[in-house]
Amino acid sequence: QVQLVESGGGSVQSGGSLRLSCAASGPIYKRYCMGWFRQPPGKEREGVATINNFGTTTVADSVKGRFTISRDNSGNTLYLQMNSLKVEDTAMYYCAADGAAFCNMGTTFNYWGQGTQVTVSS
Repeated sequence: QVQLVESGGGSVQSGGSLRLSCAASGPIYKRYCMGWFRQPPGKEREGVATINNFGTTTVADSVKGRFTISRDNSGNTLYLQMNSLKVEDTAMYYCAADGAAFCNMGTTFNYWGQGTQVTVSS
């Protein structure tokens, strides 16, 4: 059973930065697709960024140029570097993983973490 644990969330002022981490355990390999999703208060969950086993990434237009997704060489830790944060980035952020070789934000990810809260104040 794959387990995902997010960390790094918190409260920050607009314009600030945070780095989220997602530690994966269980039968997960470098070939897994991984991604970050978020759910703002009162809204539906939305995709933020994904990365596949070739290192190819997809990034939502709303965060492009500000957020960067990456993973360590083992493939077991996923990161989301968030810069120039805006109030509208406030959300619960979730890490997800799937055994597919290729993925994007429309992929049905099978494994999910519990989430980490990010709050951006003006």
